Amino acid sequence: MPDLLPFLISGLGVGAVYALSGVGLVVLYRSSGVLNFAFGALGAVAAYVAWSALDREWPLWLAALAAVATSVAISLAYGRLLAPRLAEREPTVRSIGTLGLALIVLGFTEWFWGEQPRRLVLPTDAGAIEFADVRLTYTRVLGLAAAVAMMAAVGLLLARTRIGLAMRALADKRGLSAILGIRVLQVDTAAWVISGAFAGVCGLLLANIVRMQATVLTFLVIPAFAAAIIGRLSSLPVTAAAGLAIGMLEAVAVLVPGFSPFRTATPFLIALLAIVLWRDASRKA
Repeated sequence: MPDLLPFLISGLGVGAVYALSGVGLVVLYRSSGVLNFAFGALGAVAAYVAWSALDREWPLWLAALAAVATSVAISLAYGRLLAPRLAEREPTVRSIGTLGLALIVLGFTEWFWGEQPRRLVLPTDAGAIEFADVRLTYTRVLGLAAAVAMMAAVGLLLARTRIGLAMRALADKRGLSAILGIRVLQVDTAAWVISGAFAGVCGLLLANIVRMQATVLTFLVIPAFAAAIIGRLSSLPVTAAAGLAIGMLEAVAVLVPGFSPFRTATPFLIALLAIVLWRDASRKA
């Protein structure tokens, strides 16, 4: 029987990205009821902004800041200008609206930077640590640390702050919360900003792991949706754990005879299974 530990450890890198993405989706959904289909596209444009900045020899911190600021700005613009116009519509309509944003951002990214695949090489890729016969670059280590820190920060935000309390109130009783004086637009804005920041960071990390192509990065939302659905679109810890598990299962899938060439389909299969199980559970309830 092959040793699974090296594969599990190597899967932690992409698993952390899936976990972060799922948390970003859940935070927005809990406060606004919107399932953000544009999450991956925002991550893609952030990755290309970072690539362009590093190509011009910007320092890494400034390139990363520009990338995340871009995804936050686009997310904020949609959340302030377009999302409020759909606020009274059904949740499905509000979520489909973000699909339009995803197509616009994807089209712009491919028009401006072209469709040829690239690789986002970061200065932190040069160094690495060895663990269980697996070489982990400093980028992977920093990515895991960033994932833990960001998820912990969001957990504290929701549990310990006034804006977090308002987000949880909107998730439970949106109409009643507005009557009680909660500034719905302000809370929604904070949620869109947080979601945009998560998308930017996830785009940077994923573009360093896989090939940097707008369509590939846009489909980041599929495993993130799977993690969010497993977390019932409400539990941040379960969503984060599900994202990590999906990443590790994708890495272990290389050992399955005959399935190795198709292991990248693992998140899609898990997403489909999660949707089916959630639908069955909802019917029983």
